[in-house]
Amino acid sequence: MMKNMLDIEPLHVGISVPDMEAAVKWYNNVLGCCVISDKYLPALRSRVVFMNVGDFQLELFQHDEAIPLPEYRRIPNEDISVCGTKHLCFRTKDMEKLKVHFDSCSVDMATDIFNVNGNKVLFIRDIAGNLIEFIEN
Repeated sequence: MMKNMLDIEPLHVGISVPDMEAAVKWYNNVLGCCVISDKYLPALRSRVVFMNVGDFQLELFQHDEAIPLPEYRRIPNEDISVCGTKHLCFRTKDMEKLKVHFDSCSVDMATDIFNVNGNKVLFIRDIAGNLIEFIEN
């Protein structure tokens, strides 16, 4: 793999949620994320929680006047028709084991496991309907 000439690497992704307590619990129970900071930022009118996912972080926002996610944003192939960030993606070594875990947590499945170019792919929705993709390759 070619080294990035600018010496940059992924740090975090921001996700807006309507209920921080429910989102933190969901990300902890379903993805094993741990809270590393929790602050209210008056300038953003938002509670902001950072959670670890290995060496990566999730930045969750609960805005004081949050607007619900539109229904079409909850469907992988429809959401791509609108410009903007589409989903978060994680690599897994065992898709079947991951799906069993998601089933045991009653996760909202956006798709079943499907194949793309020899890779197993699965989309789920977080507690707010945000899409999360998993790939086994």
